[in-house]
Amino acid sequence: MRLSTVILPVRRWSRGGREVWQRAEELGFHAAYTYDHLSWRVPFRDGPWFGAVPTLTAAAAATSRIRLGTLVTSPNFRHPVTLAKELISLDDISDGRITLGIGAGGNGFDAHALLGGGEEPWTPRVRANHFAEFVALLDRLLTEDAVTYEGEHYNAHEVRNVPGCVQRPRLPFAVAATGPRGLRLAARYGQAWVTTGDPKVSADGTPEQSRAAIAGQIERLGAACEAAGRDAGKLPKILLTGFTPDRPLDSVDAFVDFAGRHAELGIDELVLHWPIDGTIFEADLSVFERIAAEAPAQLTA
Repeated sequence: MRLSTVILPVRRWSRGGREVWQRAEELGFHAAYTYDHLSWRVPFRDGPWFGAVPTLTAAAAATSRIRLGTLVTSPNFRHPVTLAKELISLDDISDGRITLGIGAGGNGFDAHALLGGGEEPWTPRVRANHFAEFVALLDRLLTEDAVTYEGEHYNAHEVRNVPGCVQRPRLPFAVAATGPRGLRLAARYGQAWVTTGDPKVSADGTPEQSRAAIAGQIERLGAACEAAGRDAGKLPKILLTGFTPDRPLDSVDAFVDFAGRHAELGIDELVLHWPIDGTIFEADLSVFERIAAEAPAQLTA
């Protein structure tokens, strides 16, 4: 079981931002991710929020061992051509420590930011169509020196991406998906799969119901992998915590129990939100750091 963290881009780099990423490395986290949004939910909507790629670039320069990445990037405001160039650069600066968490996105603030007058937000079907084309084109852009492509939603004309990624054949994709089409994309293109659990049980359900829902997701992922001729057991499975009915950050014991129960389901990596006071991610920082320092040894004992 790997233990990672996600650091929301809400701190000025000169006022504690750098230190949080460096502390994540000191604590021994496997990876430190950040959200890739233009803004996020209340109370973050009207507060500081910095760009993911510049933040990760700075984090790459401030650290040397910890993996870095997004959880997650989506087509809401990204284009595969420009994103590929940024990712290749970021992978180079980090010396091959980047993972791209990627998902279809939702109808949040990002989904409306670029809409013109009279334009409607994407329907679920249109969003899924964008996502499928986005992932396939991005895969090509990160693995081929030159790409020409004309699609329904995206185009690329003689796009050069030399020298490519440090990681070969490209940096890994961690595909966030729970629906049939997304799971097929994870099975075909993913080097990992990401879930936050089932939102239908996150508010009113029980931890047992949440685990049952995640088990069902993993089962459907297995079917998608089998259809793609792939061994689902070899595809790492990541749970971004904070959206299930559990309270794993209450104590080290609570976390070890939580981690053990999810390991039994097949989860390989747990991602904990770095605590932020006054938000849904509020937690005792000293307990959080104890979990990072003590829990891995208990989980392998």
